[in-house]
Amino acid sequence: MNTAIASIGLIGLGKMGAPIARHLVNAGFGVHGVDVNPAAIETARAIGAQIAESPAQAAAQSDLIIVLTAYEHQVEEVIFGAHGVVEGARPGAIVAVAATINPATQSAIAKRLEARGLVALDIPLCRGEGAAEAGKLLITGGGDEAAFERCRPAFATFADSVHRIGPVGAGQVGKMVNNLILWACISANTEGFKLAEQYGVDATAMRDMLLESSAQNWAMTTQVDKQPMPWAEKDMMIVLSEADRLRLSLPLCGVVKEVIKGVKIARGE
Repeated sequence: MNTAIASIGLIGLGKMGAPIARHLVNAGFGVHGVDVNPAAIETARAIGAQIAESPAQAAAQSDLIIVLTAYEHQVEEVIFGAHGVVEGARPGAIVAVAATINPATQSAIAKRLEARGLVALDIPLCRGEGAAEAGKLLITGGGDEAAFERCRPAFATFADSVHRIGPVGAGQVGKMVNNLILWACISANTEGFKLAEQYGVDATAMRDMLLESSAQNWAMTTQVDKQPMPWAEKDMMIVLSEADRLRLSLPLCGVVKEVIKGVKIARGE
């Protein structure tokens, strides 16, 4: 099937889902959204999204279903649980998991979807809530190339960097590696500025210098570390669990997880 994507189901209308819905609606796509939060539902309705009563109902009206839940168990529930996506999705519909989950879990989900005549993609999102609002997210994608290309015009409404880096599951690997390096940079930035503080060096002057130095990095440029980091430990646990499964030694990852945990504790998160 090579027909264009016209209607999109969004499972999750929160901080990422709401701006994504807005960009899709503004681009002329039909959007059918669902969420458990009444406030999120009203926000989506106000921007022109149609509200479904369940993931199954949203899927029944959609060529592409994007899953935007926060945790792995929620992804499983909204796809395969009662009134889930698979109950309503039409044969050949594309189910794209935008949540950050374990690559092995993504591959298992894909097999179950394919057994039901559905097409699986993984499209985890990078750059955070500000980029979602601006339509400048990055997609690290995996799955069937033809299906991915069918979805590209829809993805381009909310992401200005769209990458398919391999078969299904590869997108989650891309997000996992991105997160490993991101949190490592945040950890290094945190400890570096602690050191500068002990010497009484002004943090603003130090940052201005570093932004033009060989130590410059995206986290420092955007100051993303000043935003809440609810998923940081989850992200690193995915890396560590996959390293264990693969019998791969990644000692820095364990240290980064503990540094990030310490930062969150100090901030009261």
